[in-house]
Amino acid sequence: MPFLRPVDLPALNAHARDTLVSHLGIVLTEAGEDWLRGTMPVDARTVQPYGILHGGASVALAETLGSIAGNLCVDTTREMVVGLEINANHIRAMREGTVTGTARALHVGRSTQVWEIRIENDDGKPVCVSRLTLAVVPVARP
Repeated sequence: MPFLRPVDLPALNAHARDTLVSHLGIVLTEAGEDWLRGTMPVDARTVQPYGILHGGASVALAETLGSIAGNLCVDTTREMVVGLEINANHIRAMREGTVTGTARALHVGRSTQVWEIRIENDDGKPVCVSRLTLAVVPVARP
């Protein structure tokens, strides 16, 4: 399913300022008609005490990409998506460099969405594969 509106990467990156997303150095870099890509550095912010990429940082990248992509598939004046479940298979360790994640929809329905997020190293080798299930909910009104 194509996104409902054009993807404005600068606006989406600005919206993430001063959040976990910006703290981890996640930057949205590319978008297609139905996919979203972003990068995250492997540095002091994202490694665990043994010096390799923290699995939780990979999951944060995956959920960021999937959730933003999911919200591009709904009318955000009426609905939004929120995470229901996420899993991740950590395939390859990294000590430095940049990881790149790409989110693609497996299912976009009226009440749920399922996204696959593939995270790769600088050589294009898989680091993590994640699946994110989102709930489509009404926007809360004050």
